Amino acid sequence: MLLAIDVGNTNMVFGLYDGDKLRGSFRISTNSERTSDELGMLIAQYYHFHDIACADTTAVVIASVVPPVMYTLINAIRKYLFVQPVIAGRDADIGIENCYANPREVGADRLVNAVSAVRKYGKPLIIVDIGTATTFDAIDENGAYQGGAIFPGLKVAMEALFLKASKLPRVDIERPENAIGKTTVQSMQSGAVRGYVGALTGIITDIQKELGGKARVVATGGMGRMMAEYCDLIDDVDPNLTLEGLRLIYENNREAFENRKLDMNNSVIEVTEEGAWQENK
Repeated sequence: MLLAIDVGNTNMVFGLYDGDKLRGSFRISTNSERTSDELGMLIAQYYHFHDIACADTTAVVIASVVPPVMYTLINAIRKYLFVQPVIAGRDADIGIENCYANPREVGADRLVNAVSAVRKYGKPLIIVDIGTATTFDAIDENGAYQGGAIFPGLKVAMEALFLKASKLPRVDIERPENAIGKTTVQSMQSGAVRGYVGALTGIITDIQKELGGKARVVATGGMGRMMAEYCDLIDDVDPNLTLEGLRLIYENNREAFENRKLDMNNSVIEVTEEGAWQENK
């Protein structure tokens, strides 16, 4: 079995694949203060809940945009699943042409999403990942990653408003029926959701023009489905886009996953003097 892990700023999403079938997925908060044993036991509990043996995991692939948690995560995987994980973009080729001015600046999750979306939806594409940050990624008609835009996530923006404006409360994110709010809460909700949809519409429209006006728009991320209800420019919602992209990377880089099983005495990671994580060979 393959365990695919998408490490985001807010959550880590785990997907367990049996061949090309997603057996199940779960998410836990991204927390650099958590120990490897705490994280490993959370993973093991999920396996136990689904009556799956940890030893049945033959490969693990990770896409991460949060370097501080990687030491703990890799150590947990080695200790509890007895597998040396593969890091997408470092140990295995993601498999897409990257036209960014500095290709290393692009988050691995954005490229992984592109691999998955091109396979499933064709090209050209605009991928909108709506989470802690909202990213817009443009894939041209040749399947090359051209770049995109980054916008503050809706929850982040609302939290900043609550913290910086002393008289404004923290509110649930939902769209009132009327644009004109009759209470402070309704006014904040109307401005937040309608303003966010306006931002989505404007950025997607501009990227569409630069791609020639024919790109399909796919939304993913924690708030992708909610925003798709209000933004008519979104054609598809795919919450498992990143996990599926990681599975495809596994399929396309089988040699990178060979001989990754460990025994119980070979599951510890050393830390260099600079604090960076590195695996024992």
